[in-house]
Amino acid sequence: MKKILVACGTAVATSTVVAKKLEEALKARGFAVSIDQCKASEVPSKAAAYDVIVSTTEVDGTAGKPLIRTLSFLTGIGIDADIEKIAGFLK
Repeated sequence: MKKILVACGTAVATSTVVAKKLEEALKARGFAVSIDQCKASEVPSKAAAYDVIVSTTEVDGTAGKPLIRTLSFLTGIGIDADIEKIAGFLK
């Protein structure tokens, strides 16, 4: 199972929306994923335990893990391209 960390400013509403949409899209593509949410400020202390980090804001300290910074899961614009990019990191 692949692990994804979704970060936003406060780890409340925005990351919940992103996490839900991402989980549905990846499961539909056959990926077994575990998705957790956090505040952007928590990424440096958590990143090492994840395969990919998805954020809606600037983050630092990703421990060399792939980072996708996007608003597509909120706007709908470019969401398919971002899902494909994330899926590519999970293969």
